[in-house]
Amino acid sequence: MPGGLNQVEREAPERGHPARILLRDLFDTAVEAADPVSRITAALPAPPRGRTVVVGAGKASARMAQVVEEAWPGHLSGMVVTGHGGSVACRRIDVAEGAHPVPDASSERAAGRVLGLVRHLQSDDLVLALISGGGSSLLALPAPGIRLADKQQVTTELLRSGAPIGQMNVVRKHLSAIKGGRLAAAAFPARTVGLLVSDVPGDDVGVIASGPTVPEVSAPAAALAIVERYGVRCPPAVAAALRDAGGCPGPADPRMSRVTNHLVATPQQSLVAAADHARRAGVRPLILSDSIEGEAREAGAVLAGIARQVRRHGQPAGAPCVLLSGGETTVTVRGAGHGGRNTEFLLALALALHGEPGVYALAADTDGVDGTDEVAGAIITPDTLARARMAGADPAASLEGSDAHGFFAALGDQVVTGPTGTNVNDFRAILVV
Repeated sequence: MPGGLNQVEREAPERGHPARILLRDLFDTAVEAADPVSRITAALPAPPRGRTVVVGAGKASARMAQVVEEAWPGHLSGMVVTGHGGSVACRRIDVAEGAHPVPDASSERAAGRVLGLVRHLQSDDLVLALISGGGSSLLALPAPGIRLADKQQVTTELLRSGAPIGQMNVVRKHLSAIKGGRLAAAAFPARTVGLLVSDVPGDDVGVIASGPTVPEVSAPAAALAIVERYGVRCPPAVAAALRDAGGCPGPADPRMSRVTNHLVATPQQSLVAAADHARRAGVRPLILSDSIEGEAREAGAVLAGIARQVRRHGQPAGAPCVLLSGGETTVTVRGAGHGGRNTEFLLALALALHGEPGVYALAADTDGVDGTDEVAGAIITPDTLARARMAGADPAASLEGSDAHGFFAALGDQVVTGPTGTNVNDFRAILVV
C-alpha cells in the first residue's frame, strides 16, 4: 500500500490513513462478496408446468427478487419484504418494507400478504422463497391469540437479554403464524425452493429468518424455557401460547416433503474474499472463524489477547497481518445505551489493548445496521482511548452503559454505509502492523 503499513503506527489517525483505508476496503470487499447475484442465477430450478410465485423476506430479499426477475424465463409474480429504505425497482414482484430488528405494523401486513400468496396453490406450481437475515422481524405474523404489541415486547426484551440468535429465533418461531416451516407448509402441495443468504453462525438454515421454509424440531416448551432462562417478561397471551401451542411443522410433516433449501451466500465466502484482497495488498490474512458467538465485550477481550500475541511473537519483521472473523455476538444491554454488538466489541477491544501500538480494527454489520442504530460499525486505532479522554469521554463508562455508538460518534470513527442490500452478519478485521 502507498506509504507502507509498517509506517502507519507513527502517523496521525487522519481519514486518509493507510490502515483505515485498508480496513474499509476489506469490509467493502466482504459486502460485495455477499451480493447473491451470480449464485442465485446458478441455483434457480427449472420453470414448473404451473405458476411461479416469488415470496421472501430479509435485508437482501429485494435485491434477490430483482435478480430472479432478470433471470427467470417465464411468467412469475409475488412479493418480498425488506427493511425500510432497502427497496429496489422490480417489475413483476412487489417489494414491501418493514421494521428491523423490532417488527412494526408494516411487517405484519406484509407477512399476511406473503402467506396469502402461497395458499391454494397446486402441485404443478412453484414457490421461490428468497430468505435472508432480518426476515424474523420483517416477516412478522403473530400466531393466533397473540398481538403484534406482544411480539414487539418479547422481541425487544430478547434483543436486550444477551440471548444468542439461535435461541431468540426458537422463540420467534413458536410465536409466529409464518415462520418455523409454516410458510412452506401453507404452500403445499406446491413445490417450495428456498434460496437463502446466511447471517447466522454455522449457516443453520433453520435459524436464518427463523426458518419459514425449514421444518422445526423444537417444541413450544423449549421456547418457554428460553424466555425464562433470560428473564424475558412475557405478556400473558405469549406465555399461554407457548404452553398450549401445537408446535411447528416437523421433518416428518408431509407438507414439508416438497421443500428444498439452498445457501447462495455465506459469511465464510465474504471472509475468503477479504483475505484475498488482503494478500493483494501485501498483508498476510488469518481467518479465525466465521461463527464467533457470545457476549461482544468478551469477544473483544479475547481477540485483543490474540492481536497482542501476533504483534509480539507471531510476526516476521515488517510483515503486517490481519485477523478476520465473522459470526454474531450478543449484547446484554446495560444502562441507557442502545447496544450494537460491533461497536461494543470494538470498545471492549480498545480497552483491552490499552493503546497497543500498531493494532487497528474495524467491526461492522454487513447489512449496514449495527443493532438498532443506522450505523454499520466503527474503526479503532492505537490512540482511540487517548483521543477519547482528551475529548472528555470515559471509554469504560461508555462500555458499562452499552453506549458504544455514542462513544464512536463523538470521535467521528463510525462506519456508515446505509442499507447494503445483503446480510451475512458481522465482519471483523484486526490489522496488526
